Amino acid sequence: MKANKLKVLGSLSALIATGYAIEHRNEAIRKTRNRRIMLATLPLAALSVKPLLRKRIQKKVADAVTTITTDEYNQNIMELWTAIKRADIHNIMEINLRATQGTAITRPIGTPKKFDGYDNIMFIPPQLTDLSKPGNTKIDMEVVIGKKASKPLILPIPLIISGMAYGIALSEKAKRALARGAKTAGTAICSGEGPYLEEERREAGRYILQISNWPWGLRKDEEILAADMLEIQVGQGAQMGSYYVAPEEIKGKARRLMGLSRNEGISRMPAPPGILSNHDWPPFFRKIRQRAHGIPIGIKMMATEKIEEELAKALEYGVDVIAIDGAQGGALNSNPTMQDDFGIPSLHALVRAVKFLNDQRVRDQVSLIVSGGYFNPGSCLKAIALGADAIYLGTLPLYAMVNKQHQKVLPWEPPTTLVSYASKYNHKLDKGVSAERVANVLRSMVVEMEQVLRSLGKTSLHELSPKDLVALDDFSSQLTGIKKAY
Repeated sequence: MKANKLKVLGSLSALIATGYAIEHRNEAIRKTRNRRIMLATLPLAALSVKPLLRKRIQKKVADAVTTITTDEYNQNIMELWTAIKRADIHNIMEINLRATQGTAITRPIGTPKKFDGYDNIMFIPPQLTDLSKPGNTKIDMEVVIGKKASKPLILPIPLIISGMAYGIALSEKAKRALARGAKTAGTAICSGEGPYLEEERREAGRYILQISNWPWGLRKDEEILAADMLEIQVGQGAQMGSYYVAPEEIKGKARRLMGLSRNEGISRMPAPPGILSNHDWPPFFRKIRQRAHGIPIGIKMMATEKIEEELAKALEYGVDVIAIDGAQGGALNSNPTMQDDFGIPSLHALVRAVKFLNDQRVRDQVSLIVSGGYFNPGSCLKAIALGADAIYLGTLPLYAMVNKQHQKVLPWEPPTTLVSYASKYNHKLDKGVSAERVANVLRSMVVEMEQVLRSLGKTSLHELSPKDLVALDDFSSQLTGIKKAY
């Protein structure tokens, strides 16, 4: 009896389920049919609405044109267009920022100005006069930085990630991603002027430690022992002199590493700790040399009109490496005037530095690193052809680092908020993805540089020379000494 009841209940359940399924299927069929009918009628609806819509749009456009062409200038929206053409949207924006803030403003990345560069300099590939190299030809891209040091920095590629400060500029995630990306690509990264970040050093391979103009700038002995090169920062392309960082601008871990109390701000110094006058430099360099234990000692400077005088002093103090940052150099936190109106362009600085080092007969002893406005393989190769040993890259790896992550902040915030220490969005940065993108952009640059060298008939980076270049205008030819194309 019980079994029969169970069979009946089972049958009823099956019937109900079958009925529901049939009804659901019929409903789905009806929905599909209705959707097809709607789609089929869309063209008819569009055809019927089109004349009305066209007429309405025509009237609105006509009204707008009439308003623009008849209103007096002081009532006309086109006054804004005139203002933009006259003052530039960038200047108008910064005028309003100054009016809002009432203090010096900071601009991320660097100057938007276009300085003289490499655009009118071209390579000369061989054709009938010579042969290019086969596609499988191995290209020697190795560079030796600090040749006269007992422990020179040897890199497999001529591209180095430049100094970007932890805490003052970049977040820990950003610094670690840059370090890991550099290591993956086989190159070095510079610490920047911020406090020493042990986690960054662990992520990095070859590591350049910056002696900076902050209270922690002399670095601890154990930090120097962990470095592969020291770089004394006296200037950079978009930042010079002293400035104050308020307590609310630095929070968390960076504040602790800087040795600051809760409500304490901090000022950047005119020179590294212990330098109170020009007479303090010689003993300072001697002390740094003792602490370096044979690794190269470099100097980072802004390119200025006094470049030869500055270089003469650097040679007097016995540096192994000179890093020159042109006016196109970037900074995450510096004011627009320093970015736009300080220094001389990178190409000018490179040509003058190479000439001076050659005149002093030390070009083969002192390594030359250039930076500021190098965004592609072509400009890097041209700089090397004109005498640079290596290129510092800053803005380029920053752009690469946020690749495929822009959508996390756009359109409401700029991508720099993903990497800035002070940003409330920096936690959104995926460190692993960023490190991969940094490595990718460096590898891509190097592969393209190798292809160019093969096409020029070279097997080594060191075979490049000014003879491989031609100028398209008088100015570029006079500046660099390379021949004109006419």
